[in-house]
Amino acid sequence: MPKKEKQGIVVSNKMDKTIVVRVAEYASHPKYKKIIETNKNYKAHDEQNVCNIGDTVRIVESRPISGDKRWTLSEVVEQVK
Repeated sequence: MPKKEKQGIVVSNKMDKTIVVRVAEYASHPKYKKIIETNKNYKAHDEQNVCNIGDTVRIVESRPISGDKRWTLSEVVEQVK
């Protein structure tokens, strides 16, 4: 079974070797058919502390690293200017 990948924006990098990534998911409302955006925050492992707030990153699912960290940084898609 392949590992899940998600892409989002870094909203916090204050912790050591950890980033918080906001991932937006879009779904259609069952009755009104309006597109609804839901945001969810994931804590991801950033071994080299390379991410800054505002970067677009791709995270991949991994084994549990700490109490609530189950994702690791795969790549930085776009860095903030």
